[in-house]
Amino acid sequence: MRWLILTSSTGTGHNMRADSLRQWATHIYGDTVEVRIHPVLENTHRLYKFGVELYNVIQRHAPRLHHLYFNYLELAGMHRRGSKIMGRDTFSQLIRDWRPDRIISVHAHTNHGFFDLARLARPEAPPRCLTYCGELFGGYGFSRHWANPRADGFIGASPEVCAAARAVGTPDHRVLFGGFLLRPPFYVADAELEAAADAKAAKLSLDRGAFTVILSSGLAGANNHLAILRTLAASGQKLQVIALCSRNQTVRREIEAFAAAHPALTVRALDHTEKIPALLRLASVVVARPGTGATSEAILLGTPLIHNGIGGVMPQELITVQYCREHACARFGATPREIAREILELHAHPEKLALLKTNLRSARPPGHPEQIVRWIAQPA
Repeated sequence: MRWLILTSSTGTGHNMRADSLRQWATHIYGDTVEVRIHPVLENTHRLYKFGVELYNVIQRHAPRLHHLYFNYLELAGMHRRGSKIMGRDTFSQLIRDWRPDRIISVHAHTNHGFFDLARLARPEAPPRCLTYCGELFGGYGFSRHWANPRADGFIGASPEVCAAARAVGTPDHRVLFGGFLLRPPFYVADAELEAAADAKAAKLSLDRGAFTVILSSGLAGANNHLAILRTLAASGQKLQVIALCSRNQTVRREIEAFAAAHPALTVRALDHTEKIPALLRLASVVVARPGTGATSEAILLGTPLIHNGIGGVMPQELITVQYCREHACARFGATPREIAREILELHAHPEKLALLKTNLRSARPPGHPEQIVRWIAQPA
């Protein structure tokens, strides 16, 4: 079998889920399945590549402006019809040359026109075209482009998004409530996770019994770490903080200089790391943007979560916040001061931290990536 995964680098979550699907398919089927991840928007036309770059600039610097961008794309429907997609010959040629048996979209804007182009490119043996949607809730912020009733399958992370697929006419037998699609290290046994967390704490010279905060960052390195650290330092509380800086070396150096000047806080600045499950198990609380990726990881591992709403919340993030409000499994801060206040309250009230952990367990959907992969592989 050959599987082509359609993704795009708008944010972090889509590529994370694409890579998770690749890893699980290889884990289950080995050499009998060949998986290719294709950032389709960036590689089809330069206008789409510009749009991806613009998305990420807005996300890093002015999240609230995404309401304009999101609503424009909802109305424009640039990728709803294959005949309207610019650079479509490039994509069609890829399908003819590589001849995938399955095409799996993990992005809102690759579920309609690109599926049509794939079928037209190989009419003699059209690939099965399916969608995995990692969003958690419906309503404003859930793109209407996610669900295509003519797709061969729709896999949703939550009951709400599965209902959205059925609402537009997707037959029930083509809808799977699959739950989260995270990388294999997130699904290891508790004992293995604990051992990894112990090893990580020792490597970073951290006390596993101390209250530990993770300040998370997307792959682009966008963050508000220094503003939050300044507020925490002013509180006088002794905390351990792990600041994830991704590939942003400038921010890492600034944080290390801040840590040297404020020894009351124990601060560790890290680059991009694949050891996220161990770090989340080590943490008492994680502060992250309300993206589906970071939120799903925290829910799965039961790490108390504070959503970072500094600069506004994008429409796509609003539905994640709403899901967590429904399950009372996360806190929210719109400013560095509010985020620090939430951290300090959880530090001072262990019973509130324990309640969050209990609610996180309730918010965790059933399902396992292996079930998702086997459903994709089954014949029509």
